[in-house]
Amino acid sequence: MQTLVKLLTKKKLKISFAESCTGGLLASAITSISGASKVFNLGLVTYSNEAKIKVLKVNKNIIRKYGAVSHECCSAMVKNLSKISKANINISITGIAGPKGGTKQKPVGLVFIGVKKGKKIQINRCIFKCKNRSSIQKATVRKALNLVLRAAK
Repeated sequence: MQTLVKLLTKKKLKISFAESCTGGLLASAITSISGASKVFNLGLVTYSNEAKIKVLKVNKNIIRKYGAVSHECCSAMVKNLSKISKANINISITGIAGPKGGTKQKPVGLVFIGVKKGKKIQINRCIFKCKNRSSIQKATVRKALNLVLRAAK
């Protein structure tokens, strides 16, 4: 984490997050590091569909057609976050942390992590096999931080 803050500071990059299933854990992880204020711009917890629609301006038809836990929703979240935040690197997270809420098509542990740097957008579909909510959230944050590190290099 310290490495990430140092790298972002050195490269003069700002980051912002739009989190759903991690509930602010990613923002908390970065702000626990001294010097984070130089690189961390904005953290939104858009947990409900209503928040995704009203705050992040995700088209309600995307959620209706594909669901909040989808490649399409994650993509809209990260694109719209970048318009709001004006950060260099934007991250969006949406998923099912469980223990309930999973289906055969969308099991508990399914998480989409969107990374937008400049014009480049990458949506990562992850399935975390850990079975408890906290482990899934922590695994998602670790993965997201690794993706930020890669994007920043």
